[in-house]
Amino acid sequence: MVMVRERTKETGGGAARQRLTVQDWAEAALAAMGEGGLAAVAVEPLAARLGTTKGSFYWHFANRDALIEAALDRWAESRTEAVMDELADEPDPGERLRLLFRRATRRAAEDPLEVSLLASATDPRVAAALARVTDRRIGHIADLFVELGFPEDEAQHRGLLAYTAYLGHTQLSHSVPRSLPDGPARERHLDGVLETLLRPAGTPGAGPDVRQANPPHRAAETAVEGR
Repeated sequence: MVMVRERTKETGGGAARQRLTVQDWAEAALAAMGEGGLAAVAVEPLAARLGTTKGSFYWHFANRDALIEAALDRWAESRTEAVMDELADEPDPGERLRLLFRRATRRAAEDPLEVSLLASATDPRVAAALARVTDRRIGHIADLFVELGFPEDEAQHRGLLAYTAYLGHTQLSHSVPRSLPDGPARERHLDGVLETLLRPAGTPGAGPDVRQANPPHRAAETAVEGR
């Protein structure tokens, strides 16, 4: 977790004091949600996690609800918009889709937050954030299918299928991880999922092979993800 902090000097003392930002508190709240759901978002334990006091919290937030809202906004920004921005310069929509699917499934497997939020969907605040982010993600994936030449209705359908595949992988990676392939077999499996989604409607054969898009980029990405 990366935190942006300003450092100031305590009045009358020589020790450095950390001034936390709204993002620091939001990220700490997200980490707590991933570990224990909404119930884990409590001011005093978060202050201890951040090495500060409740005064810092009340400097930024009126109450716990405001922190939860800020955390959910931070989740939407850092786990959705930022991921899309990372791939915005990739000109090949097939390659962009493949990289997005790989990165999203890998990160969700490493971080329990997505599963925890889905389990907290009965909370109106979480439900609203999930609806907003889900619409954004499916819409973005559908746009990639449109760029690949699929009609809009079909692109929306395949975007939904791709997202349900992502959610299935996310759930299994935390509940029954041994059911999923690992290492190079995992990459082949994910590519196979995309090949199925990219197959033209009504044809039994393979569709566009996204593994062949931009081979040097693919090799570099595989090397980074394999670290």
